[in-house]
Amino acid sequence: MRNFSDLTEREVLALAIANEEEDGRIYLDVAEGLREEYPASSQMFTEMASEEGEHRRLLLDLYRMKFGEHIPLIRRQDIRGFIQHNPVWQIYPMNLEAVRKMAESMEEETQIFYRRAAQRSTDVSVRKLLGDLADAEVRHEHMAEGLRDKNLPENVREREDAHARRSFVLRVIQPGLAGLMDGSVSTLAPVFAAAFASGNTWETFLVGLAASIGAGISMGFAEALSDNGSLTGRGAPLIRGAICGVMTAAGGIGHTLPFLIPAFWTAMAVAIGVVVLELAVISWVRWKYMDTPPISAAFQVAFGGALVFATGILIGSS
Repeated sequence: MRNFSDLTEREVLALAIANEEEDGRIYLDVAEGLREEYPASSQMFTEMASEEGEHRRLLLDLYRMKFGEHIPLIRRQDIRGFIQHNPVWQIYPMNLEAVRKMAESMEEETQIFYRRAAQRSTDVSVRKLLGDLADAEVRHEHMAEGLRDKNLPENVREREDAHARRSFVLRVIQPGLAGLMDGSVSTLAPVFAAAFASGNTWETFLVGLAASIGAGISMGFAEALSDNGSLTGRGAPLIRGAICGVMTAAGGIGHTLPFLIPAFWTAMAVAIGVVVLELAVISWVRWKYMDTPPISAAFQVAFGGALVFATGILIGSS
């Protein structure tokens, strides 16, 4: 990688052209990803992409006048100090807040680049254009901030934010919560039944590990195959299945790990403490995202957990 200070004026302009081309493509990709669910924000990104295209045209005209037709290939990833942005496909399905923040960081980085490039330039026409583009990028940065604050009408912004929250709940919270509840509650019976039946912490750990991983695989497939998300808006089935499966396994392994402690009653006490913590987390998530009253959420989860816990103890002690 090269240092920015080592670039010639020709290379600085070539880098600026490449940056504008890449940023415009990114904004068009984001606009396309938002078009169906967030049309107002999609239009904002389309307009920003159009302005990036105009910046590119101005840079190309100046470059052609100064250096001719050939533009050397130089990109931001070749220069130290630039932020390495994740590809747009890595944030599918589109997270509205994530793309807004990404746009802010891109515009801030670009205007800093133009300021530094203008300060280094000894050519008046190059310095003027770079300074003008820096000012334009400041306006773009304000547009990106306005995606959250000002540019969208308040009712549109509130509607899109509410839709984004519903999508997050449907695509992440619901499958994650279903998995966590299943893993935390359904594995209580086999884990504690094995503990009281054998009195052996290692055997109990193996039972809990097998139950947790098995439940995770089962729940992951069940969630992924339940629907393809096209009608329900629940997003990609593979992502939902992975979230559900991982959270199911995590919920069961949480109160299984304490049985790595050789002392039986110490392991039992720690495991019970972990169960209480797991149930508290489930209650909090249901209150926070599922609009369940806190007392009701705590009672429902605690009651269900207590029944399964008691079942495991009774079976294991018989």
